[in-house]
Amino acid sequence: MPRKSKTATVMLSIALILSLLLSACSKSNDSGSSSAPASGGSAASSDNGAGGSGNGKEIELKVAFLGLGNMKDVAAVQEEVSKITKAKINATVKLMPIDIGAWVQQVNLMLAGNEPLDLLVTSSFFNFSSQVAKGQLLPLDDLVAKYAPTIKDTMEPAIFNATKIGGKSYGVPSVRDTAADHGVAARKDLMDKYKLTFDNVKTYADLDPIFQTIKDNEPGVYPLVPRSQSNTIAAEIVRGHLDLLGDTPGVLLIDNQDLKVVNLYEQQMYKDALQLTRKWYKAGYIMPDAATTQESNNSLLKAGKGFAYFANMKPGFEAQETIANGHEMTGTRFVSPISTSDSSTGFMMSIPKNTTDPDRAAQLLNLLYTDKDIVNLIANGVEGKHYVDAGNGLIKAPEGGSNYVFNQWQVGNNALAKVWEGTSPDIWEQTKAFNKSSKFSKALGFSFDSSPVKTEVAAVANVNNQFKAGLEMGTIDPAKLDDFLSKLKAAGIDKIIAEKQKQLDAWAKENNVQ
Repeated sequence: MPRKSKTATVMLSIALILSLLLSACSKSNDSGSSSAPASGGSAASSDNGAGGSGNGKEIELKVAFLGLGNMKDVAAVQEEVSKITKAKINATVKLMPIDIGAWVQQVNLMLAGNEPLDLLVTSSFFNFSSQVAKGQLLPLDDLVAKYAPTIKDTMEPAIFNATKIGGKSYGVPSVRDTAADHGVAARKDLMDKYKLTFDNVKTYADLDPIFQTIKDNEPGVYPLVPRSQSNTIAAEIVRGHLDLLGDTPGVLLIDNQDLKVVNLYEQQMYKDALQLTRKWYKAGYIMPDAATTQESNNSLLKAGKGFAYFANMKPGFEAQETIANGHEMTGTRFVSPISTSDSSTGFMMSIPKNTTDPDRAAQLLNLLYTDKDIVNLIANGVEGKHYVDAGNGLIKAPEGGSNYVFNQWQVGNNALAKVWEGTSPDIWEQTKAFNKSSKFSKALGFSFDSSPVKTEVAAVANVNNQFKAGLEMGTIDPAKLDDFLSKLKAAGIDKIIAEKQKQLDAWAKENNVQ
């Protein structure tokens, strides 16, 4: 949940990673303001009696994470963090941001080449299960029990326990909004101008009169815009009912509360979503080049070209999007909160096998979940340099902006970081209740290894490139769905789904999930 709105250029698993990034961390391109929630206060840091000072000589602990924000001043933050860790665990910290485009290759090289690395952001989007299978990550159960026993109390038990593979934990999820509800966000100024409300809007189809009003009265403003090429309009309509189980074909229907992997494109809800999207496209509610545009929802709204978009949402979402879009936003939800397979394994901290000191790596891990000063430094930077006090327990960007913008949802206990201006001071109490209220997928924590079907995955991706965006943005007639399905079958989609079902069944048996 960081500060500045980014245009995510994401690699593999782009659909999932963009969905998560856009939900958890939309940012504004301007001053560094954020909706990043936090439980206020900067009281003295806590070591919970678990860390203690490290034995022996002082060492350097290397921490690798995704460098998605502005990392120019990372050395200044690193210096301040090291002052604390040196006193608490007799170790300095080396913060190592890695560009998202180079992430997979660089991490693979570090892990395979035994380069010293002590803490690493891991993710089901980035080969987590494969890293475990190769023995590249240490099991954390004993280390956490000894050095970080209170970490489990910072999140829902289902989230904490869902990172286990073979009965052992290899990652600790970051404390963030792990659930999502789904709905529509719209410009409040235009809603107010035409006296529009969401009072009678209970389903996506009920949006027709609102879209028509905008089309009739606001030339040059598209009533409905996509969030991105990987977050299409039809996909957003159905997503609140699915656990996608990764970025390959085969999903769970969460409402069924079972472990049956199905082909989404054969489901009636998908067909209905295509029909509705096509209807809106023909009515002129959706931009003509929706299937090919590279503009995001944020850029379109900032430019005054868009009115509304669909999204996975959370407490504080409207405030977050107000900052990202440059217009006050309002919205409504159509689906209750859900927590899916990526909720726990989407972003974790793990200890690589080539750590220089597993004990002190675990002690640093503990500090990332218990020490307010360290968490706030990594999340927000140095006070006076990267943020200033905004009063009422809130913070804001300094004049001229900041050269340190960290995507804090990656690591640690975000609830300990200071809250940014424009966000409700009790946002973390809201988020905790929101996460707790969600419907949990039975596959929570499952991570699919696609390597046994990599040929089929590539072939299916080629078919998707031909049909998916056009169908799901409304630019292609849904009558083409049969052709899409036929080509998917020929490409091997059934083999992928069968392999995913096989792995899910084995995972469920191993973890006693029924």
